[in-house]
Amino acid sequence: MRIRADHVVWDWNGTLFADNDAVLAAVNRVCADFGHAAITLEHWRDTFSRPIKDCYERMFGQPLTAADWLRIDDVYHDEYRGSMDRCGLAAGVPDHLRQLRHSQSLLSMWFHDELVPLITRFGLGELFTRVDGLKTAADGGSKAEHLAAHLEALRLRPNDVVLIGDVVDDADAARHVGAHVVLVATGTSSRTVLERAGVPVADSIPEALTHLA
Repeated sequence: MRIRADHVVWDWNGTLFADNDAVLAAVNRVCADFGHAAITLEHWRDTFSRPIKDCYERMFGQPLTAADWLRIDDVYHDEYRGSMDRCGLAAGVPDHLRQLRHSQSLLSMWFHDELVPLITRFGLGELFTRVDGLKTAADGGSKAEHLAAHLEALRLRPNDVVLIGDVVDDADAARHVGAHVVLVATGTSSRTVLERAGVPVADSIPEALTHLA
């Protein structure tokens, strides 16, 4: 069954922005900092979940203090920022987005003041009616409340919206507000993990868009 929606809310990291290399470099910098062996991208894609603090605790096999989490946050983002310039857009972006009849917006868990210049550099700003990133320090928590605020600002009914993202948290956020969702197995989570969410899963942006009526 195809999804009838008027508006697409896009996720950024791992969805429109193909940043797996930067993510893996950042995670392995954290691993090294905590004396843990380096991991593969496949391992991380099968391990990742939110809250991210819990994800690291499972991977390291130990509880993490508030100070540990601040250290992880600093180390991760320092390495990610140093690696992200080598990353580009996902296959099908922006061409397939320009062909959509739907209105579109962008909701990211990346920092707002860094997100806006980045999408501007890629020439994507004109595609979106609204762009929202994190306005405060990252907490590794859920996207649900951010999505609710995003849709409220756009004055959109959730049932008219489909969220396209790359992690189970995107599906949970969509369910929380009553929106539709399609997940793409291109980013932080593997297809096996995504399929457990019980929602449509695609292997690319072009394939994800075939789910829209």
